[in-house]
Amino acid sequence: MSHGLDDVEAADPTVLASGPVGSAERALNAINHVVVIASSIALVLASFVLTYSVIVRYFLKISTDWQDETSVFLIIGAVFMSAAAVQVRRGHVGIEAITVLLSRRANRIRLFLVDVVSLIFCAYFAWKSWILLHEAWVDNHHSGSTWGPPLWIPYSLMTVGMVLLSVQILLQVLAALERRKPVP
Repeated sequence: MSHGLDDVEAADPTVLASGPVGSAERALNAINHVVVIASSIALVLASFVLTYSVIVRYFLKISTDWQDETSVFLIIGAVFMSAAAVQVRRGHVGIEAITVLLSRRANRIRLFLVDVVSLIFCAYFAWKSWILLHEAWVDNHHSGSTWGPPLWIPYSLMTVGMVLLSVQILLQVLAALERRKPVP
């Protein structure tokens, strides 16, 4: 089982495009590297927070009303922020049923079209995330819990993650178009 990472599905993430697209890919790869480390740390912290909560609630009978939102914020950040790094390796869930039925050329076209549709969706999601972030910041929205942290925190993580993902997909579309140009 290839999980969508066969030769037709994904270009080698270490092979970058040339010119401005290649420069942008290198910059985004550096950002993604830092983000993946931070996301990994956030997931470990979320597991510690949840474990602490279970132990304190069960053994000490102490209420921890902050731990649910803290762990959710950490997980939201980890998932959204690392989405672009996952996309570099085409690690997102894909359906392979028709991949084996199509020719190599047809699969490249299919992959390009999927990237274009994904770019449209992710760009729209990023735009709506910016709107949510702006509203949460300007109107000073807080969660409804007793702890009540500001909602701009998860919205900012979601926004930045979706912008990074949109840029990553855009770079993949541009790289595919660049490969189609004849070499002079």
